[in-house]
Amino acid sequence: MKRIGIFIFDNVELLDFAGPLEVFSIVGEIIGKSELEVVTFSDKEIPIKTIHGLSVSTDLSLVHLESLDYLVIPGGDGSKQVIQNEGLMNSLENLILKSEWTMTVCSGARIPAKLGLLAAKPFCTHALVYEDLNTIEPTGIPRPDQRFVQSDKKLFTAAGISAGIDLALYLTARTFGKSIAEKTSEYMEYPMNYQ
Repeated sequence: MKRIGIFIFDNVELLDFAGPLEVFSIVGEIIGKSELEVVTFSDKEIPIKTIHGLSVSTDLSLVHLESLDYLVIPGGDGSKQVIQNEGLMNSLENLILKSEWTMTVCSGARIPAKLGLLAAKPFCTHALVYEDLNTIEPTGIPRPDQRFVQSDKKLFTAAGISAGIDLALYLTARTFGKSIAEKTSEYMEYPMNYQ
């Protein structure tokens, strides 16, 4: 069984994690829940508050995760606090390095940028966050003309908010096959947006 972990944190942008969560949950239904498990996790044992105040409980605590097959890192203003937490960043770096692939959505790109993983690499983020990311990682190569890019061999970054759905569908096709991605897209009534 493969496992996708979606990291959530206080002041996360709701659609940044809910969009990919919906995509990968549908994929799990199509291929079978014994083949794919989708979990949310946080570094806290208490419910998380999204940027707009919705309270969300996670499936797991970060302390119970040693590795994931695939990792989703959403954005939101809370990502500014995440990158200041050295212990949390070390744990996330460990998950990123062990995963088959990691995707970020929106300002979630701050996390790999702070870890040095976007040095001299192309990246996408929210239109209002490019300047901040270039402060964090001055050698990063902004791609505001794209919905998402492959930043390196196993790191993918998406533009703002809804672009996370596009990247999740792309990674579904790449990981589980184009027909699974098409079935997922059809079920969601969301068009495949490949570049």
